[in-house]
Amino acid sequence: MPKKTNMTSKVNEVVGHLPTLLPDGPEESPFTEANWNTLLAIMDTVIPSISREKKTSNSNQRPISETEYQATVDQLVVDPPNEKDLNDYFNERASDIPAFHELLKRMLAHYTPEDSRKGLGFILSSLNNRVGSRILTGYTTLFHEQPILIREEILERWRLSYLPPLNLVYKQMTALGKHVWLKTSPTFPKVTGYTPLPHHVKPKSSHEYDFLQFSPGEEPETIETDVVIVGSGCGGAVCAKNLAEAGHRVLVADKAYHFPASQLPMTEEAGGVHLYENGGAVYSDDGSIVIVAGSSWGGGGTVNWSASLQTQSFVRKEWAQDRGLTFFETAEFQECLDRVCDRMGASAEHVRHNHGNRVLLEGSRKLGYHAKAVPQNTGGTEHYCGHCTMGCGSGQKQGPVVSWLPDATKAGAEFMEGFTVDHVIFDESSGVKKAVGVKGKWVSRNANDGVEGPFSGRTVREVIVRAKKVIISCGSLWSPIILLNSGLKNPQIGQNLYLHPVNTVTMVFKEDVRPWEGGILTSVCTTFENLDGHGHGSKLEATIMLPSLSLVLHNWTSGPQYKSHALKFRHTNGYISIARDRDSGRVYKDPVSGTPRIQYTPSAFDRANIMEGVVALVKIAYVEGAEEIHLVNSGVKPFIRSESSSESSNAGITDPDFTAWVAEIQRIGNKPPMAGFASAHQMGTNRMSVNPRDGVVDPEGRVWGTEGLYVADASVFPSASGVNPMITNMAIADMISRGIGKELSDDSDEMEE
Repeated sequence: MPKKTNMTSKVNEVVGHLPTLLPDGPEESPFTEANWNTLLAIMDTVIPSISREKKTSNSNQRPISETEYQATVDQLVVDPPNEKDLNDYFNERASDIPAFHELLKRMLAHYTPEDSRKGLGFILSSLNNRVGSRILTGYTTLFHEQPILIREEILERWRLSYLPPLNLVYKQMTALGKHVWLKTSPTFPKVTGYTPLPHHVKPKSSHEYDFLQFSPGEEPETIETDVVIVGSGCGGAVCAKNLAEAGHRVLVADKAYHFPASQLPMTEEAGGVHLYENGGAVYSDDGSIVIVAGSSWGGGGTVNWSASLQTQSFVRKEWAQDRGLTFFETAEFQECLDRVCDRMGASAEHVRHNHGNRVLLEGSRKLGYHAKAVPQNTGGTEHYCGHCTMGCGSGQKQGPVVSWLPDATKAGAEFMEGFTVDHVIFDESSGVKKAVGVKGKWVSRNANDGVEGPFSGRTVREVIVRAKKVIISCGSLWSPIILLNSGLKNPQIGQNLYLHPVNTVTMVFKEDVRPWEGGILTSVCTTFENLDGHGHGSKLEATIMLPSLSLVLHNWTSGPQYKSHALKFRHTNGYISIARDRDSGRVYKDPVSGTPRIQYTPSAFDRANIMEGVVALVKIAYVEGAEEIHLVNSGVKPFIRSESSSESSNAGITDPDFTAWVAEIQRIGNKPPMAGFASAHQMGTNRMSVNPRDGVVDPEGRVWGTEGLYVADASVFPSASGVNPMITNMAIADMISRGIGKELSDDSDEMEE
C-alpha cells in the first residue's frame, strides 16, 4: 500500500518564493545556434537598448533624441524614478538578461507545439540565408546583421503585410518578447514601483495535505477506492466534499502539485510555470486568441479572481427550455447555487474597490449604464489583493484548496498530486462499458521536496486506481482528451468549446493608480449583456493588472514606444469587454505531445458584441478623465487627450476629437489578426444533453454509453455561462455528486439485503 507524506510541512522547510520553483539550470535551445541568434536579434528589436543620442556607433542600440527622452520622463508626474534607474531601464535589452534566455528557451522547448516550433524554425532559417531574407524582409542582408532601425522597419512591414503568416509572425514575436521581458526584467519594477510580490500579505498557515507516495517499481501500483476524482479544481473539489461526507471512500488525483499559502503568491515568472497550463498561455491554432487556464492543486479556483456570480435567468431558461435540461429552472438548482456560495462566504458586502473598479462604477453611472459590485468568495471579508491570480498567500480566497478539499479531508478523503491520468479503465464483460478505474503516471517530488528539474532522481511509477465510480473533473481542455484516450467515439467529445472571448482597453490617468493593488474584479457593467435578446452580448469588467498579463497586450510599434508606455504602468488601468459567445470552437489532441489543441476564431457575431462593449469602455475612459486610451488592436492608434479636448471636457463624449476617434475604431473593427483576443474561461467540450447525439453527458453528468463514468466540471455546460463559471461549475458538480452518492448508497443497501 502507498504511504502518505505531509508535503506542506516538508516543503515549508526548504522553499522560498523563486529559487526552488524554477529549473536548476537553463533549458536547451530548440534551435540551431544561428537560428537562436536570429531569434535573439528579433527579441532585442522588440525590447532594445535605447541610447539618448540621435546617433550611436552601436548598431544594436536604438537611438532617441534628448527631446524624446525628456518627453517620456515628463509624463511621469508621480514619484518619477531617479536618473540612474531610468538610464538602466532604457539601456537594458532582452538578451542581456540571463533569466530572459532561460524562460524563452523553456517556453519554446516545452510550451510550443511541435508544428509551431517547426514553423518558427523555418522562418528563422529563412532569415539566415540571403534568398529567404530577400523574400521575407526585402533585403539580402541577413536580419541579425541589420542595424536595429532596419530590423524595426521589417517588423512593421510584417505587421502591415497582406500575407497572414507574416502578420502572425509579427504578432507572436512581439508578444513573446514582451511577455518574457516583463517577467524577467530587473529594471522594470524599480522604475515603475511595481512590487512583484505584495508586501501587505501576511503568510497564513494552510491546510496540511497528506499525499499518497509510491516506492519505485517496474509493475503498476494498484490501489482501490469507492470514487476516484480526476482533477482537484472547482468541480472535483465539490464532488470530493459531498461524497466523502456521505461516507464513501474518495481519492482526488491531479497532475499538478500543491503549493501552500507560505509560497503564494508566486512571482509571474514562477507562477506561469507552476500554476498555469502550458506556461501560462495556450494559443488557438490560428493565433487569434490566447487562453489562460489554471493547472494547479485546486485548479482554476487557486488562480481565479474571486468573482462569484450566479447563473443568470436567461441562461437558465435557455438550458432548461431550449435544450430540455429542466433541472436548471428548478428550485433545486437554486439551492445548489446558494449552497456553494454560502460555503465560501460569497458576498459583495465587504468589497473595497480599487481605482480601476471605481472608474468602471462611476463612469457607468455618468453614462446611465447599469453597474454593480461583484460578490467575492472571500468568506465575507475584505480581500484587497491584486496578486492572487498567482495564488492567494493570505488564505482569504475560499477556493478548493482552502475550503472544499479540507472539508473532504476531515471526512476521510485521500489525495494524489503529480498523477497524470492517461485513460479510464472499462469492464465490458457484461456488454456495457462500465468504468472501473483509471490508469496513469505518477511523478514524485525531487530530493528537496520541490517539483523542478528533470525526472531523473524522482520516482516515476505507473499507477492504477480501481474504483466503483470515476469522475473526470479536469476542465474543458483536458477532460475531453482523457475521454478520447479512453477509446470513446462520441463525435461530440471536444466540440462546443466556448471561451468568453475578450478585447482589452487600457486607460492612462494622471494620478497614481498603482493598478496591481486591490481586488481584481469587484465591479461589472451589465448594460450590454443581452444585445440579441437571447442572452448574447458583452459585460464590462476590470481585469488583472500584473505586467505580464496586462502590458503584454499593449500594441508594439517600436522599442522606444513600448518602453515609454510600460513606464506609465502605475498610471494605467485595464478593462475587458467580455462576450457570452454564441459561436464555438473545439478541443482536440495534439498528435505528437498528446496535449490539448484549440481550434477557435471569434466569429463576426461575437466580435460585433465585443465591439459594443469596447465602445462603451472608451466612453467610460473619456468621462473619467483618462489621458490616453489604448485598444489591443495594431490597426488602431490610441486616443491622446489634447489640450483642446481637456478644455472642452464639458462636452463629454460629444467632443469632436473623441467622437471622430470612436467612429474610426468602429470602422476598423476588431477582426484578427490586427485585434488581439484573450480568454480565461473554458466551457462546453463535454456538454450536457438530453440525448446522446447532442452531447457527451446525460442530465445527471453520466457519460453517454457508459456506466459509472461521470464528468463534473465546466466542460458539461450546455453553452457559455455568460458569467465567471466558478459558481455555475460548483453548483452543477454539487448536483452530480449528490446523485452519485445516492446511487452508491442504494447499491450498498441492495448488497446488504
